[in-house]
Amino acid sequence: MDRWKGRVALVTGASVGIGAAIAKSLVQHGMKVVGCARNVKQIEALAAECVRSGFSGTLIPYKCDLSVEDEILSMFTWIKGQHQGVDVCLNNAGLAHPEPLLSGKTSGWRNMMDVNVLALSVCTREAYQSMRERKVDDGHIININRYCSNGHFYAASKYAVTALTEGLRQELREAKTHIRATSIYPGLVETELLYRPFSENSKKGAAMYNRIECLQTYDIANAVVYVLSSPPHVQIGDIQMRPVEQLT
Repeated sequence: MDRWKGRVALVTGASVGIGAAIAKSLVQHGMKVVGCARNVKQIEALAAECVRSGFSGTLIPYKCDLSVEDEILSMFTWIKGQHQGVDVCLNNAGLAHPEPLLSGKTSGWRNMMDVNVLALSVCTREAYQSMRERKVDDGHIININRYCSNGHFYAASKYAVTALTEGLRQELREAKTHIRATSIYPGLVETELLYRPFSENSKKGAAMYNRIECLQTYDIANAVVYVLSSPPHVQIGDIQMRPVEQLT
C-alpha cells in the first residue's frame, strides 16, 4: 500500500457499515479519503476517531446525495479544487427497498436504480476523467457488489453492476490505460443495510444475522486493501466472499 500514501480515494456511502470500514482502513494506510454520504455527521465522527488513533492519512467528510447528479458533479469539482483529483474511486453506496416485482412501488425501484446503478456510473465516469486529465495511469475503480439478495429488484440492480464493471474493464483496455477495475461480491455482512428492508419487523433481520456467523465490515475492507496492494500489472477482476456457513 506504500504507493497509495498521500493519494486521494473517494468512498461513497462512507457514513456507516462497509463504507465506513473501508474509509477507516484506507486512512490507516495513509490515504486522503473523501468520504461522502447524506449524513455527514457520522463521517465527521469517524474522521475525529481517525485523528485520535494517530492514523497517517486523512478522512475528509463531504455531504452528497448520490441520487442527484448535480451534487455528484459538484463533489468532483470540489475534490479537483481542493485535492487535485481522484486516484481511487470506491463505489460502495447502495440502497435496498422491500419492493417486490409483483407489488413494489415504482418510486422504490427508481431510487435503487438512481443510487445503485446511475450514481455508480456517474462516479466512475467522473473519476476516470479526473485520472485522465492528470495523466494518472495506475488508478483503480472498485465496485462493492452483492453476492446474493432476497430482494429481486435490488438483486437486479447488482447484476447491472456486474455487467458495468466488466464493460468498464473492456473500455479501459480500449483506452490503452492501466487503470484497473474490480468488483467485490460480499455475501451476508453484519451491517445495518440488512435491517432497513425489515424496519417494520426488525426481528426478521436479526434472525438472518443470528442464523450464521456473518462477514464483518472489516472483512470487506481487508479485501479492498488486498486489491489495492496487488502489483500494477495484476488485474483482479472479481472477488467473491461469503460466510462459510452461508448456503446461497
